[in-house]
Amino acid sequence: MYSYEALPVAEWFRRNRELAGFHNSTRALYQTIRELVENSLDATETYGILPTIYLRVAVEDEQKSWVSVYAEDNGIGIPGNEIPNVFGRVFYSSKYRIKQHRGVFGLGLKMVVLYAQSTTNKPVLVRSATLKSDKIYEYQIMIDTNANSPIILDRREYPNKYRWHGTAVKVVLEGNWLGAKKRIEDYLRRTAIIAPYAEIVFKGPDMDLWLKRRTTKLPPAPKEGLPHPKSVDVDTIKQMLLDSRGMTLLEFLTENFDAVGEGTAKAFLEWAGFNPNAKATALTPEELVRLVEKMKQYEGWRRPRADWLSPVGAELLEIGAKAILGAEAVFAVTRKPESYGGHPFIVEAAVAWGGQIPPSDKPLLLRYANKIPLLYDEGADVARKVVDEFHWDNYKVKFPAPLAVIIHVCSTKIPYASAGKEAIAEVAEIEKEMRLALRDAAKKLRLYLSRKEKEMELFNKYITFAKYVDEIAHNLSVITRLEKSIIAQNLHKLIEKKLGTTVDELVKHTLSLTSASQQEEVTEAMAQ
Repeated sequence: MYSYEALPVAEWFRRNRELAGFHNSTRALYQTIRELVENSLDATETYGILPTIYLRVAVEDEQKSWVSVYAEDNGIGIPGNEIPNVFGRVFYSSKYRIKQHRGVFGLGLKMVVLYAQSTTNKPVLVRSATLKSDKIYEYQIMIDTNANSPIILDRREYPNKYRWHGTAVKVVLEGNWLGAKKRIEDYLRRTAIIAPYAEIVFKGPDMDLWLKRRTTKLPPAPKEGLPHPKSVDVDTIKQMLLDSRGMTLLEFLTENFDAVGEGTAKAFLEWAGFNPNAKATALTPEELVRLVEKMKQYEGWRRPRADWLSPVGAELLEIGAKAILGAEAVFAVTRKPESYGGHPFIVEAAVAWGGQIPPSDKPLLLRYANKIPLLYDEGADVARKVVDEFHWDNYKVKFPAPLAVIIHVCSTKIPYASAGKEAIAEVAEIEKEMRLALRDAAKKLRLYLSRKEKEMELFNKYITFAKYVDEIAHNLSVITRLEKSIIAQNLHKLIEKKLGTTVDELVKHTLSLTSASQQEEVTEAMAQ
């Protein structure tokens, strides 16, 4: 005879931690760094604070593969009474709102705590102070997986003499530093590309990294919004009706949904066959299902607003890519907002060329979702498909080429291809926008490469003509008895007139449009 029991949510996630990225000691260490960094960025940039993040990984017990991870930021901090729940209760978060977040479920920090206590039986140490707080609060916390509640092992308060604000976290877990080292470095460097306004300092057992702040400009902070009529399901409507007692259907639609005014609501209800003055809570289960179906089918809704999204912007993308990739040139675009299934999204793309980017048979692809670098499952990502199918030869790119492509999707709901959240699924609307964004950026690259070709062609013509100036000037000097230097000077002016530019300008433009190795060739040619 089978026996049945309920499995508490915290215990379920502890047993199935790989669903949150904690597959093994290598991936778990990388995932821990990622969760801590992303929470720090959300706690700073969203509130207009330039992020400063300090990270440290240290080996605690080499034989047991225990490592400690410390992260500290200068964010808004966590109220003292909320710290235990934020770190010790699964599905307790500030992220359950309709606006763009790096995190989706508010689960990451709790998974770090669960993994740590499962592998080392050590609590998480948290220290935090909010803006203008007189006190710093410190806790040592574990999670009671059966009750899904925090276990507070220690609680302390300190006077906040220097008005510090932010959050500091230390956790000891089983981790493979050597296995995770390269991924962690890649993740931090790619984070610096998408967030050049952040300063990140990392210290590891055998790796120090200082990613300097490259700009003080922050992207616009996302605003909180209402759901779009096409994005809801029956359960969501039922929950919304609990807070809408006494409302008519017309009032329910206009007050609870984005981009729905009275005129739009009346037109929809008439089209769908509902009485605008009927009480919303009086809908039968069958009518409720029909209402949701009609809301999804109706084509008269305005597209979702995008002010609860926070794109990086072309300027910041170019700053970050040039600084971290060491590119010769970067061209970025931010597309206009679009939507899929009632969820707004924006696609951004950048192409980086030359400089320190090594030539390759296909472009280096850097993928981002809501400013999160995606390092795993590249083959399953629609961005890889878009880049591979792109006709690069139409844009003067011949492989092997020193080319990197950055694609960023921001949305209130990223359509991930799997539970691991490392690849974006093939959604037609998003795929189309990726292609258009890449095309727009590639057009700028083509213009740059065309200009570069033209400048090199003019320079080569000048070098060809200039080779004969000395000999011609000498012969003319013998014939005309004029000074050779005057004749040579006039010949150079004649060449400049023929080419339509001066020698100084030609050399200046040529050097600005060439790589380091090509610049050496230009300098040598001028010397000759």
